[in-house]
Amino acid sequence: MSEKLLAETISTIGAVSSEALSEATHRQANLTKPAGSLGLLEKVGIRLAGIAGQCPPPVPEGAVVGVFAGDHGVCAQGVTPWPQEVTVSMLLNMVAGGAAVNVLSRQAGAKVMLTDVGVLGDYPASDGVRDRKVARGTRDLSVEPAMTRDEALRAIAVGIEAADEAVAGGARVLLTGEMGIGNTTASSALISVFTGADVSSVTGRGAGVDSEALARKVAVIERALALHAPDAADPVGVLASVGGLEQGAIAGFILGGAAHKVPVILDGVIACASACVAVALAPEVRGYLIAGHAGTEPGITEALRHLELDALVDLGLRLGEGTGAVLALPMVQASARILGEMATFEDAGIAAG
Repeated sequence: MSEKLLAETISTIGAVSSEALSEATHRQANLTKPAGSLGLLEKVGIRLAGIAGQCPPPVPEGAVVGVFAGDHGVCAQGVTPWPQEVTVSMLLNMVAGGAAVNVLSRQAGAKVMLTDVGVLGDYPASDGVRDRKVARGTRDLSVEPAMTRDEALRAIAVGIEAADEAVAGGARVLLTGEMGIGNTTASSALISVFTGADVSSVTGRGAGVDSEALARKVAVIERALALHAPDAADPVGVLASVGGLEQGAIAGFILGGAAHKVPVILDGVIACASACVAVALAPEVRGYLIAGHAGTEPGITEALRHLELDALVDLGLRLGEGTGAVLALPMVQASARILGEMATFEDAGIAAG
């Protein structure tokens, strides 16, 4: 069923509207400002028009942050200073509304949708967590595949279904979020495979490892890639070999958003790695993506280059959770308002320069 859902979702993803893109580009050039003076806001507004298939585009409202949680077997290799129990602790913190993503989402008027796709530890059942657990964490990617192919497909399906649910509930913009100790290791592996960049150039300190641990992290990823020899032409196979359950779910969430023709705002390196998976599965997805931020993880730079995206903000963030995507949300909404509400030179009776 998971494979069928993925195939059906991909089959519904079409290119963004070239006609609306052209119309929006023309309108931007005729608004009462010097051409290009609003920078990326202009590009985002044009992209929103292409996604919506109309110019001006509607303001993306009803934002939902899809936060997917999972654990990683590769933590056994000492790639993070944080114990895996922190995943459960942060999950419960998010349920209580005390995490950074909760605070910023309240500020931005976004709803947090929290999904357990692969948490290792136990915790009390809660209405605040959607239990869609595929497995209790992944296996150690440096000694065996992180997941079976079926588990990878099921993780993707969790994300697609979450996007379906969010859009059915009124969401007209989706934001990616995650929680999982060790997930920057899997993200660097995915980014290296899909971009062709050296592991060392896309691997950073994650949640704060020292130089010795960073070298170990790079070596672990290189060993994993040598062991599995993942082929970028088989995105599900790559995900199963060296990815994470939450990354699979985020990839599905992105695919689902594109299938519903709503913009998807990416968060940090985990989201960017997941987007690489989604775009490999369905290249047209690229047109539905907006990069929320450029954080301190070097993998983001390579991934955004591969995805042909420019980040809206660069605040030196490295928290994850969806924080960068939520901070970018008002800018995305502003870009639609600029295109829809700003006067043209003709409207204002001003002779264009």
